[in-house]
Amino acid sequence: MANVKIALADDHKIVRDGIKTMLESQPEIDVVAEASDGKEILQKVEENLIDLVIMDINMPEMDGITAAKVLKDKHPNVKVLALTMSNDDLHVRQMIQAGASGYIMKSAGRKELKNAIETIMSGKHYFSDEATHSIMMDLVRGKGKSTSPEAVHITDRELEILELIVEEYTNQEIADKLFISSRTVDAHRRNLLQKTGSRNTAGLVKYAFQHNLISSRDE
Repeated sequence: MANVKIALADDHKIVRDGIKTMLESQPEIDVVAEASDGKEILQKVEENLIDLVIMDINMPEMDGITAAKVLKDKHPNVKVLALTMSNDDLHVRQMIQAGASGYIMKSAGRKELKNAIETIMSGKHYFSDEATHSIMMDLVRGKGKSTSPEAVHITDRELEILELIVEEYTNQEIADKLFISSRTVDAHRRNLLQKTGSRNTAGLVKYAFQHNLISSRDE
């Protein structure tokens, strides 16, 4: 199996150096690119074959939340692990809505970082204990129950694909129509299922109409 190719995005070189040091001892992981802001990491992803971006939230030029949204829209197969010093529940929520597959504190050690990477690359989500506690406390306080469209960030490309799914186009037909690969369409479909909490295509269609994302074709 090929090594996991990782890019680091953090405006502090000392942080990037620290992460690289922790990962250098892992033979199955390669750090192939670094960036100091959101715009730079998007460029690095275009120039390199990358599986996972470890992304700081607070960066100049373009913050990690915005960068994650753009990245997942253009490269849905690239995973994002959010990295931050804050366990603010708003940041947790925004990064997940942006498409991040996990959230880890900068205080994490080598073992937790490795575990986070392995978990995400296996197709699951990883949240640090601090982040999980933050979300749980938010639920206890009665927040996080909104069903408005703003509760989930759906990119323009995902909305385009969602409209075609509602119109009963197949993955290949959508790919042909949008001039992208069927694999990319499948990745966007999986992201939509994950973001909306839908179990299948029928659930996606139901979500689309419930949240007024798609106009009724009878109108």
